[in-house]
Amino acid sequence: MSMLSTIVFLPLAAAAVLAAVPAIRPAAARWIWVTVSVAELVLIGVLWANYETPGANELAFEEQMPWIPGVGSSYHVGVDGLSLPLLAMTAVVFLACAVYAFRDNDRPRAQAALFLFLQGVSLGVFVAADLILFFVFFDLSIVGMYFVIAGWGHGSSARSALKFFLYTFLGSLSLLLGFIGLYVASTPHTFDIPELVAATPLDGNPLAGGLVLAAILVGLAVKTPTVPFHTWLPPAHTDAPATGSAVLAAVLLKMGTYGFVRIAMPMLPEAWRAWAWVIVAVGVVSVLYGAFVALAQTNLKRMIAYTSVNHMGYIVLALGAVGLVVDDAAQARSVAVTGAVTQMVSHGLITAALFLLAGVMQKRAGTYDMGSYGGLAGPAPRYAALFAIGAFASLGLPGFSGFIAEFQIFAGSVAVAPVTAIALLGILVTAALFLRALQRVFTGPTEGRSAGFADVRAEELWSVVPLLGLSVLIGVLPRVLLDVLGPASAALVGLVGR
Repeated sequence: MSMLSTIVFLPLAAAAVLAAVPAIRPAAARWIWVTVSVAELVLIGVLWANYETPGANELAFEEQMPWIPGVGSSYHVGVDGLSLPLLAMTAVVFLACAVYAFRDNDRPRAQAALFLFLQGVSLGVFVAADLILFFVFFDLSIVGMYFVIAGWGHGSSARSALKFFLYTFLGSLSLLLGFIGLYVASTPHTFDIPELVAATPLDGNPLAGGLVLAAILVGLAVKTPTVPFHTWLPPAHTDAPATGSAVLAAVLLKMGTYGFVRIAMPMLPEAWRAWAWVIVAVGVVSVLYGAFVALAQTNLKRMIAYTSVNHMGYIVLALGAVGLVVDDAAQARSVAVTGAVTQMVSHGLITAALFLLAGVMQKRAGTYDMGSYGGLAGPAPRYAALFAIGAFASLGLPGFSGFIAEFQIFAGSVAVAPVTAIALLGILVTAALFLRALQRVFTGPTEGRSAGFADVRAEELWSVVPLLGLSVLIGVLPRVLLDVLGPASAALVGLVGR
């Protein structure tokens, strides 16, 4: 079994063992979860250390074997500079969740099995080089997250889980319709991603290309989510457990934007260019809408959820700008792609940390209502410091990964389409909403639910600090990430701009 297959199937095998052996004690289940998550991170670290940039439309660590030969579908996996950073971010976030939940007593064996299953299928999405394989992992991630929200959530968790499942499952059916359109148009018929990228089967057929792109974009936009397909997100986040929210925001949302760069843009370049202004407009609306609605929230977790709509809007904006083919703008478009993927990684690290910190509120005081707290920095100074760092990272302060991502997004997008500068207002509003939240919850005299609030414990500290630390590392030494991303971004621009 190749390295990539091991990375995908090790957590799935561990999940199967945990689910099938009821004699496994709670403490052992927790240790299995943490150990497998550490092993995954080590394996991906080895992968990164041995990674060599492949050529355009080629993959590293490739493995392919027959799977459903009758329809031209194979078990085909591989990575490039666009997927490797997301693979690493996924492993980091799942390990953080395993550490965070280490003392949870609510069915730890089932919880560990479910999160390991979710980890395996999430990693599978980012290594899949076949549309059917991508779709299988994509759909299984929806099933896993449904059970996380319904089984370990609070509030109206059953209703929120059902809304999440129905929305995203309907989106995935639209995605499947688009995949079938690509299969039918290709000669010979195939679901293989590199073959479809090389063939661009719907170029020269604007009507069919536009319809297939629309089907794929709707499916991916629901998962991202962009306005107006975002309405499932706030209740899902609000009622999910902290670890569920962290994985949903950090990993599952990225499957939508990753689908743009892996499938929609390189396979349908003509249609992407034709609809680029629409995609840019959706990105700008998502940025501004997400920021202003987040500003209106009194529930801290809903506020963070709406900032995800805002931050994912930056990615959609940048990728839309890549479709605006302007003379002598290839470098700017490449910078926009690099910024978009950097934002995927940055948002994953920072928002996972913020959701885990929000979960501490639920554990201690049973509410996310910001009006119920005051002066929380007094009894919980370490908690206040971590939340402040997460907030400043999220609003794009220099020295954090968010600044590197957003700077590249706007440098690339504004060079291609100056009107996209209007989305800079989103950064200002995000700064305002986080500063207001910090002021309301942490400053002033200690009152309300803040009285007797216990500071962060060891497992909470060791889950959040590495996430924020990696954001600082990327913010200070961005070449660790950009050296991997740059060549892949330039290759994608070459595919879209031909």
